[in-house]
Amino acid sequence: MSLPAHVPDVAPMMTTLNSDGQQPSPAVQPAPACDRNREPILAVLQDWLPAPARVLEIGSGGGQHAAFFCQRIAGLSWQPSEPPAALAQLQAQLQSVPAGSLAPGTRLLEPIALDVTRREQWPQPAEGGQFDALFSANTCHIMPAAALPQLLTGAAQVLRPGGLLLLYGPFHDGGVHTAASNAAFDAHLRSIDPAMGVRDARELQDQARGLGLEPLADVAMPANNRTLVLKRPSRG
Repeated sequence: MSLPAHVPDVAPMMTTLNSDGQQPSPAVQPAPACDRNREPILAVLQDWLPAPARVLEIGSGGGQHAAFFCQRIAGLSWQPSEPPAALAQLQAQLQSVPAGSLAPGTRLLEPIALDVTRREQWPQPAEGGQFDALFSANTCHIMPAAALPQLLTGAAQVLRPGGLLLLYGPFHDGGVHTAASNAAFDAHLRSIDPAMGVRDARELQDQARGLGLEPLADVAMPANNRTLVLKRPSRG
């Protein structure tokens, strides 16, 4: 996934409970969390994405979201990503997606290597690296807190003016969790690695503002998750 290589992804890789309340499979095997959250996330994408849309996914895991959305949203150009160590597994998973199953006008692109902490791995705007949206699910609480500003900085660089950043997962507000299960999940993550943990939505939004991204919406999702929607301002 597009996280530092030593940090596992909670949905497809992590051998612990994820925010949807189940233990995922190791490596990039199919994640039950993806099967449960894909329909609600699809509805958010359909509400917010322009048509057509070029989307960069950070932390594609086993590619379940990429395949599902590309089979249901017309006019997508979806760019999956993983760090170099996991890229081959993601490529193998996505090779099983029949081209004929994709929605009209949609392209599921070859995955790229991307670690959010490695500036040189981010697509460069001069090389056609600008996107209409950047999407990431269940990554913010897994990557170290120090990597979040790098994720936001990278997003601000690769999004076109008016482009959207959509972050799905559990969040709290100034230490107040939306559910006791999220507080327990947070404690569990920090017991594994103090650098992990459910993130503060307000703090993340403040960081984003400082990097030129405007918070637009905070969408409530099933299983006490949320989708934070932020925007790179259009040129005045």
